[in-house]
Amino acid sequence: MGRDGVAAGVTADLKYHGAVAVGTRVFFAPYWVDTVGVLDTLTDAFSTISTVAAGVTDISNISPRRVWAMARLAINEAVRRRVLIVVAIFMLVLLFAGWFLDSGSEHPARLYISFVLTMTTYLALALGLLLSTFSLPSDIKNKTIHTILTKPVRQVEIVLGRILGFVAVGTAMLVVMGLGSYLFVRRGLSHTHTVESFERVEGTTVGQDESPVVWRGTCTSADGHAHTFTVNQDGAGQTDVQRGHWHPVEKLSEKDGNPVFAIGPPQGWLQARVPIYGGLMFLDRNGQSTQKGINVGKEWDYRGYIEGGSQAAAIWTFSGITEQAFPEQLSLELNLRVFRSFKGEIERGVLGSIYLSNPDSGAAMRSVPVSFEAKEFSIDEIVFGRSLDVIERDGIPREGDIFKDLVSKDGELSVIVQCSERAQYFGMAQGDVYVRSADAPFFMNFVKGYIGIWLQMVMVTAFGVMFSTFLNAAVAMLTTFSCVILGFRSEFVSDIRTGDLEGGGPIEATIRLLTQMNLSGEFSDQLVTKVVQFVDQGLLLLMSFTANILPNYNAFDTTDYVAYGFDIYGGLLSRNLTIGLVYTLAAALVGYFFLKTREVAA
Repeated sequence: MGRDGVAAGVTADLKYHGAVAVGTRVFFAPYWVDTVGVLDTLTDAFSTISTVAAGVTDISNISPRRVWAMARLAINEAVRRRVLIVVAIFMLVLLFAGWFLDSGSEHPARLYISFVLTMTTYLALALGLLLSTFSLPSDIKNKTIHTILTKPVRQVEIVLGRILGFVAVGTAMLVVMGLGSYLFVRRGLSHTHTVESFERVEGTTVGQDESPVVWRGTCTSADGHAHTFTVNQDGAGQTDVQRGHWHPVEKLSEKDGNPVFAIGPPQGWLQARVPIYGGLMFLDRNGQSTQKGINVGKEWDYRGYIEGGSQAAAIWTFSGITEQAFPEQLSLELNLRVFRSFKGEIERGVLGSIYLSNPDSGAAMRSVPVSFEAKEFSIDEIVFGRSLDVIERDGIPREGDIFKDLVSKDGELSVIVQCSERAQYFGMAQGDVYVRSADAPFFMNFVKGYIGIWLQMVMVTAFGVMFSTFLNAAVAMLTTFSCVILGFRSEFVSDIRTGDLEGGGPIEATIRLLTQMNLSGEFSDQLVTKVVQFVDQGLLLLMSFTANILPNYNAFDTTDYVAYGFDIYGGLLSRNLTIGLVYTLAAALVGYFFLKTREVAA
């Protein structure tokens, strides 16, 4: 019986019970009952419940063997499409990239590492996008999927198999590209120097440990830079730091009465620092505690400034400073900014001082201040030996110990930084001074950086497969690409919607671009302005909502960690893995329901 027959039967039954029927509506005083509408609603509800129940059954009965079979089909399909060309393109780019990357730049390691990680990210995302969005639509169009559906395989296994297969192909290619990138970075940064001149010196010391120097010399130039070096009486030494690296130097033997020196490979470029951060507070020019530093007029107030030649200071308090973690020395690294109220000696850095203090006793127990020159836009390292001079209340220095005199019972230590030159200013934020723990292996940090790229590729692949279950190939690719762009630019969309960025929404910005109007200019027609802004608000609301439910791909990008030499800590890695897994499973689940409700067997 059709829907109209059911409705007629129900109407007749209602008439029998004294109701008056008008069309398909039945009147009970005082209610109208739309019988067809009720039946449609009940049918849709029953269909939804049936689909969900069937989905729960399918998901609970997933067969790993069938999923792997579907994955192997996806792998074979990817190989037939010659995706290995992506690896060939990558290697070709690496082959000629050395011609265009300036190894003589101020920070060549950052340049090389950022280049390979960024290029790998773009290629991996493009690979995931192309593989995932063309597979299912092509099978549905060519009706090859009918052969699969006649087998004892579930739609959820088809979706999971596609994602797993494409991810397997992408993972294998990322491994190859990762190894190629690592070798490229090592080879591109490798260089050697030879000794150009040297002289014997006596009674000279170098470094904070005041090691006696016996030989001092200069090296030949390589990659646009040269070093000076010193060698102690034991025959061991090193060069000075240039462009973020240094070289070990060793006195091998003597020939014709002259020493022979060997200069080793560059050190200090490929690092994975493990920083320990502390809390920050300030003292004003009168020595009074304050939560913020001075604003010197810069628009970005991330850093607070302290005035030189006064009692102003920045105080960091670190926890977890134990004797087991730092048995011999304590290394601090500084990344300060300088604001000059007058030029002064522009070639020389602004002088400052740094000292350690016991948080429990305050200034009553502190180390003798160490002077330094602030190095802007580069990291400066200051090392405090285990034994050092300390000052008590009487102001008389004596020999002390970091852990016996300066570290509290709870393992806390205060680090105080001051600017020594009057009318000059130091700027700092909480992360600008940190205690450097033992370094992690750079290769493992490089691998962690590639894990971030891999997670982005996995999510793009999952979303591509999801959209391909109900859209054709071109539309699925365009939709997935738009989601990737929104995921990368979610903060930008939010800033436009809140008005933090001028220029208006999409329509207003397009009008300004076409009419060459500046960002803050007003339209002459106020009615047009209101209409455009009203439509833009709707579009921005939709874009913002979409961006909020999509993954923020920038959070998975750890290129800066690797390029700037900081270890990707475990908490960040585990968080990204969890979020990536959740988004992948959610996309697979949505794709399954879309594929299940799609008529592909007709």
